[in-house]
Amino acid sequence: MEANITREEAFNLLKEYNKEPFHIQHALTVEGVMRWFAQEEGYAEEEEFWGIVGLLHDIDFELYPEEHCIKAPELLSKAGISEEVIHAVCSHGYKLTVDVEPVHDMEKTLYAVDELTGLIWAATLMRPSKSVQDMEVKSVKKKYKSANFAAGCSREVIERGAEMMGLELNELIEKTILAMRSCEQSVAEEVSKL
Repeated sequence: MEANITREEAFNLLKEYNKEPFHIQHALTVEGVMRWFAQEEGYAEEEEFWGIVGLLHDIDFELYPEEHCIKAPELLSKAGISEEVIHAVCSHGYKLTVDVEPVHDMEKTLYAVDELTGLIWAATLMRPSKSVQDMEVKSVKKKYKSANFAAGCSREVIERGAEMMGLELNELIEKTILAMRSCEQSVAEEVSKL
């Protein structure tokens, strides 16, 4: 799998279309989570590709929220990004804004963890530590069951993603917490430089 772009170029491209620290932090978090899952799921040789897809997955969201995953191909094509990355980025909008189905394990992972990282991050902000390092599955599940909590994070998408990955919801939550722990410090350092 080829991205046709370096990680540094991908990060600069992200910042070209995203100025809000929140959106950049989310992209960096999803990048780190995707890298962790690449290692975990036996795709270590594709870790860079998985990470770049995670970094660029919401490239169009800040400027074009109504055209999310619809505008992305244009922005990514203009930058010379490979069709593999474009397909993967668009696939996380499956049944929401586009009919691009997640096929590769990497695409299924992105679909499953995108919304979940947002929900876990929102739960983390409620903790005294403001850190995912002491986050537990039961704490996330408690917030998960409250429809009003992080209402923008679709439980339906998370559950469909877990099913695509062949994981129970609790297992997906646990793995995503571990993945977020692995990148929390590096994400915070990059965001502090913005």
